Amino acid sequence: MSRPILLNAFVMNTPSHLSPGLWRHPDDSSTAYTRLDHWIGLAQLLERGRFSAMFLADTLGTYEAFGGSMAPAFRHGLHAPVNDPLLLVPAMAAATRHLSFGVTCSVSYEHPFSLARRFSTLDHLTGGRIGWNIVTSALDSAARNFGRPEQLPHDARYERAEEYLEVCYKLWEGSWADDAVRRDKHGGLYADPSRIRPIDHHGAHFDVAGPHLAEPSPQRTPVLYQAGASRRGRAFAARHAECIFVGAPSRVALKRTVDHLRAALAEAGRDPASVPIVAEHTVITAPTAAEAEDKRADYARYASEEGALAMMSGWIGVDLSRYRLDDPFEHVESNAIQSAVEAMSAADPGRVWTIREIAAWCGIGGLSPVTTGTPAAVADELEDWIVATGIDGFNLSYAVMDGGFRDFVELVVPELERRGRHPARYAPGTFREKLFGNGPRLPATHPAAAFRFGVEPARRTA
Repeated sequence: MSRPILLNAFVMNTPSHLSPGLWRHPDDSSTAYTRLDHWIGLAQLLERGRFSAMFLADTLGTYEAFGGSMAPAFRHGLHAPVNDPLLLVPAMAAATRHLSFGVTCSVSYEHPFSLARRFSTLDHLTGGRIGWNIVTSALDSAARNFGRPEQLPHDARYERAEEYLEVCYKLWEGSWADDAVRRDKHGGLYADPSRIRPIDHHGAHFDVAGPHLAEPSPQRTPVLYQAGASRRGRAFAARHAECIFVGAPSRVALKRTVDHLRAALAEAGRDPASVPIVAEHTVITAPTAAEAEDKRADYARYASEEGALAMMSGWIGVDLSRYRLDDPFEHVESNAIQSAVEAMSAADPGRVWTIREIAAWCGIGGLSPVTTGTPAAVADELEDWIVATGIDGFNLSYAVMDGGFRDFVELVVPELERRGRHPARYAPGTFREKLFGNGPRLPATHPAAAFRFGVEPARRTA
């Protein structure tokens, strides 16, 4: 039997995620993003379709590279306004039993002590169904919101991220012993203070005394996702990530990224096949091919060219408004999201993109490929991407909310299940157990394990 395809739903707590302009479509419900019933309904839909997780993106600034103005972002609801994704999770978890939640949080601006407590709280409240998509942020506008004139250089952001994770590992894995919590009502002892310790971390970026204020949660450390295809990002993922999220517009570009990641994992001493890689993808489906194509044509009429170029300008840190629509897009050095630059240019040398083509491509699904067709055709295409590129699954985006996911659940999921490519039921346990089946904790081979309570400091890795 073929291996199941790992499926996440890729969303954001904003009116317009990766299909700028589609919030205007009469079938789209994205403008309800401020309502809990909107998110609870989506979570329940995804659980009916046995999605592994809801993968929540986030940003801490506005896109302002296009024309040097934030106006296009607000005009098109493009990641602006945007609300905190973490606050959605408890309500959705209470309304589901198995769906997990991967939440994007940046290491560039929030202090690790507060973020570690927040994730521990969510791990408790969800019964261990929480994951963290670790990002370093890529917008100068975000830096200014936290009192900095601009973001750190690309590689410096990852250097800071390394220490950030060390602090989190010390708090999650090393501050409380497994037997610290007693809950002894007769003896009057809730937690044994001799089994709780401060972390006394002193580094280049952080000084944290500890101890961790939250008692050990089901997973302790949330499932660790990482999204970054630059050389430095790959090295970071190879060391820390349990799952890796990538995006590329073609099989050629995606295979190159996956090959680099597998090589980086091997160089880091890890089994390259042990870390699932999921790729961004958008699906438009209907019972017949003609209906599916009609849907796509209908959606394209609502796509915003300006919104798409504003989004891409923000990703690559280059003002695309300075170019004519038929000018070619060439590789540029950028301090923004290098994976976006590489995906659209250097990673696929056989294609020269024009600005107009970028706008058309990014209008539905952002950088992701868009598969349109019947359920059987969609299943064929998804399987082909896996064979051609070596990925393990997809972060599925949408054209319209929540119809895109409803169509997938009702039409494509049964086809994938028939082929043995989708589970008939959820595996038991925490997010980590559902993914890997080896218990709720990080394995002893992960860098975090070196900071566990009872491990001698000399054995720890920096």
